[in-house]
Amino acid sequence: METLLIGCLLGSITGTVLGLTGAGGAILAVPLLVFGLHMDMFEAVPIALMAVCLSATVGALMGLRQKKLRYRAAGLIALAGSLAAPVGLWFSQQLPHEPLVLLFALLLSYVAIKMLRQSRQDDRDIQAEVMQHHPSPDIPCLSENSNGRLIWTWPCARVLALSGTVAGFLSGLLGVGGGFVIVPALKKVTYLQMQSILATSLAVIALVSAVGAGSAVLLGTMNWSVAIPFGLGALAGMIIGFKLSAFFSATKLQQGFAWMAIIIALGMVLKLFI
Repeated sequence: METLLIGCLLGSITGTVLGLTGAGGAILAVPLLVFGLHMDMFEAVPIALMAVCLSATVGALMGLRQKKLRYRAAGLIALAGSLAAPVGLWFSQQLPHEPLVLLFALLLSYVAIKMLRQSRQDDRDIQAEVMQHHPSPDIPCLSENSNGRLIWTWPCARVLALSGTVAGFLSGLLGVGGGFVIVPALKKVTYLQMQSILATSLAVIALVSAVGAGSAVLLGTMNWSVAIPFGLGALAGMIIGFKLSAFFSATKLQQGFAWMAIIIALGMVLKLFI
């Protein structure tokens, strides 16, 4: 019963942070399982993937309902990620616990520092409107109209598929959603508004995580006694976080998440030597 309650609580924290901060919040699932339930990385990764899949699906459906989701771009990125996710999952089952923890801590620190370095004011929406009329040749994925529908070219497809491959491999290897790869990639190669970027990223995360979690089930590495309460908690937390996000400053949420991620990364490393 204690494990059930702790699993629900940790899952709800994961989902709430994901709903508040966008796609990057999924990266907290694994450290919460490692700290809260004293699991090894290879045990925590499949559970994190399932929980992230459930919560990201809710966010993606909300984005689809609001007509913010670019489903064709999400489908291409997810296809590439789905091919890479089982490879990453296989590596996660072969590597020892300690190197995986160190790799995860480094990745978590990188994401946090990058978030802290972002500008306080996001002028993407204004920039998107301007570039409809004055597109830059350095941006491979241009939009054909004001609703954000992309003009498909080979350079655009190639860069989106590459981002999906990287996100998918890291998803399988470390149980992360991959939003910290997809969101910056979409910001760099498109002029989509931030709401569309987050909704599209959540759709990719849901699809890629589903493949990773499904692979874990087939490999027999899913701990259902923890996965079910953790996943249900994440699902409920995502809904709560998504609704609460309207009442908080996006900049403050990003900064708070970044500092929390740095503290968790340091804690994971210290735990290896204590």
